[in-house]
Amino acid sequence: MAAKQTKKKQPAKKQEAPKHDESPEHSLFWADQIAEKVRERCEKEPKLNAIVKKKGYLVYDEKTPSGVIHVGSGRGWIIHDVIAKAMRDAGMKGRFVLSSDDIDPFDRMNKGLPAGYEKYLGMPFRNIPSPAEGYKSFADYYFRQAAGKFKEFGIEAKIESTGEQYDKGVFNAAIKTVLDNANRIHEIYMKAYGKADSGKLPFNPICEKCGKIGTTRAYAWDPERQIVKYRCEPNFVEWAKGCGHEGEKSPYNGGGKLPWKVEWAAKWVSKGVVCELAGKDHFTKGGSRTIAMAISDKIFDFPPPYPSTRDSIGEGYEFFNIGGKKMSTSQGRGISFAESTKFAPAKMIRYMLVCTRPRAAIDFDPYRDNDVILLYDRYDRTERIYFGKEKAEGHEVENMKRIYELSHIGKLPSHMPPQIPFTYAASTAQTEKDNKKRIEMLKASGHMDKNATKEDIAYVLDRLRLADDWAKNFASYQYRISLLDEPPKDGISPKMRSVLKSIAYELMENKTEEEVSETIWAAAKASGDAKVFFRSAYLALIGKEQGPKLAPFIMSIGKARVIRLLERL
Repeated sequence: MAAKQTKKKQPAKKQEAPKHDESPEHSLFWADQIAEKVRERCEKEPKLNAIVKKKGYLVYDEKTPSGVIHVGSGRGWIIHDVIAKAMRDAGMKGRFVLSSDDIDPFDRMNKGLPAGYEKYLGMPFRNIPSPAEGYKSFADYYFRQAAGKFKEFGIEAKIESTGEQYDKGVFNAAIKTVLDNANRIHEIYMKAYGKADSGKLPFNPICEKCGKIGTTRAYAWDPERQIVKYRCEPNFVEWAKGCGHEGEKSPYNGGGKLPWKVEWAAKWVSKGVVCELAGKDHFTKGGSRTIAMAISDKIFDFPPPYPSTRDSIGEGYEFFNIGGKKMSTSQGRGISFAESTKFAPAKMIRYMLVCTRPRAAIDFDPYRDNDVILLYDRYDRTERIYFGKEKAEGHEVENMKRIYELSHIGKLPSHMPPQIPFTYAASTAQTEKDNKKRIEMLKASGHMDKNATKEDIAYVLDRLRLADDWAKNFASYQYRISLLDEPPKDGISPKMRSVLKSIAYELMENKTEEEVSETIWAAAKASGDAKVFFRSAYLALIGKEQGPKLAPFIMSIGKARVIRLLERL
């Protein structure tokens, strides 16, 4: 529980923030390293040791529901979920709690909001009507869109409302400590920034007249009566207008909220947080983490959670960029977390976030062909290594297996599912719409076992569906394919028509993709101009001058259909 500090602390030896070894040579996966670092720290810190014995290891995160929540926020959620899982695998009572900061003020109009929402600027998100029916509030609408996908993403988290935590009095003791030590908090801000508003207490009351929280200035604290005096000022902020009301009220049980940087520290001590990462922008000099850890240490005498210590800030995780641009909730930039499964299944997105070290930036664009194709290829390789179908060197085997375990959603399969290369799946899905025929083609090409189970067939059909959706909605011209009913009359020279027609007979004898490839390259060489040969082949099959790799494409659509077209040249 938070308590006012009365004794001056003795200078202590500087404690460095823990750094997890993310080098490929290290035998532990990054999440396992973090779990072990947290355990070691809690064993050494008496306060943390007492907390984890009573409450377990709390991994915490929060998000302001200011608009559509993008998939970049999902990076932090999956990082924390994976750490909590790693803790449980190590015999620690790890749990992940995600709180909706729904008592924060509405400070910017979002794209797509109905007209008239300007009047709510300055009010807590939880007290603003939902833009759509079926939700309790603005905050509930946006937060539930994202949190509603957690099961699909395999995220195990307890969802909380920060506003409800205030209502229940969870932060009452911390609020009192903050107001009792307002001058000392002012000094922390002065040291960090060289300036601070001396006429404002570190508490934001909710105006009893207009209901706004972003326009109020608390200017006096009466510790005997336990009330704050405040004004709702018309020009306190540029983005909202206060009503001018002046009053006094209890700061407890939902009467207002602490400013963000103060609130962050108050959450740590009030909830018993031992691990909370955040984006690297919070970890800059003078940033929110710097202030929060100073308040946690100096005001609450509580050790800041991993990766920070009392003396060292540690490191945040890198950004999740979309096409080179940082995503923004309030500005509506980027792919929403709720809609992210339109370009890849949840397990693929989870895999991408699990296998990428937190300190490594992710720049992903579903409209960039290789980003999606390589994501599937890397996942498939990890899966092959996990099931012992592909060899890997040294610690890579252990790391790949751990990545597969932590990125997989639900029960791990007993055997490796059929692996259809993504571009092959896209070709098959676009050129054959009948599911039964699709499966027959894949069995004939050797991509599926002839005795495939119902589960395997369902798995393959799902990949075909996803590949088809990607080709239609995201892929470049090269991967958007429609097999011709008849070869074109123009654009292919008589010589190339003859060469292509001749390989039709050879393709009949080819049994494997390798044999098809050998036939094609031999014909291309014999034609005297390989570039013109391939251009002519694509024109004959799909009416385009380029397309996917020819040999696997021929196998994916079925040799019989290709031979029929080539014979008609």
